[in-house]
Amino acid sequence: MKSVQFSKLLLATLVIACFAAVGVAIAYRSFWLAFASFVLGFIVMGYGLAMKRKSAQANGKLHME
Repeated sequence: MKSVQFSKLLLATLVIACFAAVGVAIAYRSFWLAFASFVLGFIVMGYGLAMKRKSAQANGKLHME
């Protein structure tokens, strides 16, 4: 059985919350908040992908050519 990586779980939950906040902000017609949540969601997702790439390179699973 695999162990849960809580940092990655937290990042994934935060990304989902950011994109859900976009929908809520649109419902309230707050387009600045929607835009800010959208950008924040992509920033957090990019950070998570960078962490994944860094750990894959450290483990030798990713070959850059």
